Amino acid sequence: MSAGRGIEVELELLDARITTLADLGDLTADLVATASRLADRLPMLGTAPPAAYLANRLREAAGGSGLAGAIETTEHEVREYRQMLAAAKRKYQAQEERSGDDLRGRAS
Repeated sequence: MSAGRGIEVELELLDARITTLADLGDLTADLVATASRLADRLPMLGTAPPAAYLANRLREAAGGSGLAGAIETTEHEVREYRQMLAAAKRKYQAQEERSGDDLRGRAS
């Protein structure tokens, strides 16, 4: 923003960011699915108590309260940010249209 010029929004760049965020959300969803499958598998470390304990701890670390949960939270935040950016774009376009209508109304 410079003195007297206001803010210039490049909608094509904004569209590119929205598309990138949508793609990132899809990739993150794939990662959630992979981490969830990892959490569903019990590592084959043997039947001795220390091995069974370690296998259970690894499974928990990959599960909903661990890796899969963290990635799922990230996916939700990415999708939420994309939606917020898309909403901001729509509001900007609506405001720009109203401003154009106001200017045309004054010119006629």
